[in-house]
Amino acid sequence: MRIDLSMPWLGGFAGVDNYAKMGGDPRFWHSLWLTLIYTASTVVLQVLLGLSLALLVLRIPRGQMTLRIAAILPIVLAPVVVGLFWRTLVLSPDVGLVDVVTRALGLGSHNWLGDPQLALISVIAIHTWQWTPFAFLVILASLSALPPDVFEAARIDRASAWQRFRYITLPLIRPAIVIVVIMRTMIALSAFAAIFAATGGGPGTSTEILNLYAYRTSFSEFNLGYGAALAVVLLAITLAVSFVMFRVRRRAAVAA
Repeated sequence: MRIDLSMPWLGGFAGVDNYAKMGGDPRFWHSLWLTLIYTASTVVLQVLLGLSLALLVLRIPRGQMTLRIAAILPIVLAPVVVGLFWRTLVLSPDVGLVDVVTRALGLGSHNWLGDPQLALISVIAIHTWQWTPFAFLVILASLSALPPDVFEAARIDRASAWQRFRYITLPLIRPAIVIVVIMRTMIALSAFAAIFAATGGGPGTSTEILNLYAYRTSFSEFNLGYGAALAVVLLAITLAVSFVMFRVRRRAAVAA
């Protein structure tokens, strides 16, 4: 449908015009590119950091329960709260925790959310901070369930720590890692609240992922028809990526 509240007299059935418009819309391609960067970066960082933390915590004989409880805290916070927390207390110029550290190290003060070159990195850091504990807890549970006799046999055969990790640990926890990648990818593609609370998609369009572009188009520019079409495209991308990932996971399970 063609629904533009700023020009209500142009309403009516639009057919595929809204979708055809995207082909020549540089803002759409920019937001799509930012969505891909945001999703890929956050998922990779969450898996790497979650795996590293799980391996580290597994070597700690005491206090694991406390660490697990502490890891849950960022997850249970609402994304809006996380965005506002980082905006006001962590990344705020001059008084934010990050700025205090950078000035103490002689790196100067930065407008982390107001600089177009730093804003995207900042929102990636926000999403990674909130959801890395999810990857950490899933991978830690998988590591804790591994049979110790396999590793003992590898040590007797004089396998190095890297060889045990590469040829034993990784293959055994691969299903858990795949599940984490699938779930985090679907959530990252639909991210909205934390970015909206932290930057609103700005400065300019530097953090305007596709979800935020659809929102701005619908409720700031009042072009509900085109905004709905953008949301449908995002839904189609999410479903396609999820379908491919589940097919890959099924084939890997059959091969194993």
